[in-house]
Amino acid sequence: MNSRRLIPSPSFRATTVDQTITNAQDGRIYIEKTNGPFLFGDKATPVEYSACLKFAIERGWLTMHESGTFVRFTQSGSDLFA
Repeated sequence: MNSRRLIPSPSFRATTVDQTITNAQDGRIYIEKTNGPFLFGDKATPVEYSACLKFAIERGWLTMHESGTFVRFTQSGSDLFA
């Protein structure tokens, strides 16, 4: 029996990031505010979490600070939730 897991779409996962906006300080969304809902709320694996975060960055929706401690929405990322 194949026990493959279906991964929700990145746009579905983006709603989880959207829910963290209220926790943003000066436009910064701290990584721990995004990984908790993904890993523990959605029961995603770390690989799934990383893939979705990478997808959002590649699409130009988020930028990650060089320290890796927070992300910020780009204008196109903000437009997704307007």
